[in-house]
Amino acid sequence: MVFDVPAESGGALTILQDFYNDVVQSNNPEIEWYFVVGVPTLKNTANIEVLRFPWIKKSWFHRLFFDIIIAPKMISKFKIDKVLSLQNMIIPRLQCEQTLYVHQALPFIDYKFSFNENKLFWIYQNIIGRGIIRSIKKANQVIVQTEWMKKACVKIAGVNESNIKVIAPKINITDPHYFEPTLNSISTFFYPANSMEYKNHSIIVEASKIVKEFLIDFNVFFTLKGDENPTISALKRQSVENQLPIEFGGSLQRSDVFSYYSKSILLFPSYIETFGLPLVEAKLHRSIIFAADCPFAREILEEYPNAYFFDPFNVDELVDLMKKVLEGEIGYKAINPNFESHSENTSIVNLLAK
Repeated sequence: MVFDVPAESGGALTILQDFYNDVVQSNNPEIEWYFVVGVPTLKNTANIEVLRFPWIKKSWFHRLFFDIIIAPKMISKFKIDKVLSLQNMIIPRLQCEQTLYVHQALPFIDYKFSFNENKLFWIYQNIIGRGIIRSIKKANQVIVQTEWMKKACVKIAGVNESNIKVIAPKINITDPHYFEPTLNSISTFFYPANSMEYKNHSIIVEASKIVKEFLIDFNVFFTLKGDENPTISALKRQSVENQLPIEFGGSLQRSDVFSYYSKSILLFPSYIETFGLPLVEAKLHRSIIFAADCPFAREILEEYPNAYFFDPFNVDELVDLMKKVLEGEIGYKAINPNFESHSENTSIVNLLAK
């Protein structure tokens, strides 16, 4: 039984959908799968039953009631042998084997939010984070996406590293269109991200104000509408008032995101990620990447020749990179056709089937 009731959008939903697709493709009739979700709609198959509970999203109380009371009863009712929790915390009071997938980075990063700075992030770091750490200690095995997360879990939760498996998300891209360094692609910047504060859109807006002063033509595309929250609304107002070349284009289909990688430079100033999926996707498309200088980005982009890093809290460093690529000081480095941009690990499905 697979639990992922919080997943609704962004990276969490991608993880759920990709794992579901892996289960469908595995097509093992000897395993019966139950997917327990909140809002997403997944199809039933011959050996997959999807159980939806949208009412869980009403409040934290509804979620807590479900995890403590409903979930254990379901596991007993369906006589489940193994549980996979994709929601960072285990299902309590279980006797069966339980695997925990941890993809919430907030409890493990060095940057600490104050309560006044961001109440939700403070809660994740100081309250929910404790639940995640307890879950890591109690789970039969833990899956994380990167080596840096494994090291952080071992250090903070004090568990044996042999109990933690690193399985990078599977990236399904067939026949990618590789980046071509044209006048248009070199002057277009792309940032596919949601509206969370740590995604750090503000540094791009600030950098764009400065770069614009040098009368250099460029464009920026955000996958935001501009009304997601007060912070994003304020950034859109600043963009309009300063006549910045920033388009708030809204969310895109995944195929359209892939298309942008082949015709733009990826900006990735987010400073809190477990994995940073766009970094891998852009690397697969052999794009130029400007990324926040953080452990997850360094790990993913190791030895990638078209990766450049900047301090996510220093606008001058981002301005410098943008100016250099626009003025031709940073050129595109040809990539060997045999370059391995993403190594495949064992799949979660195979790990659970053992």
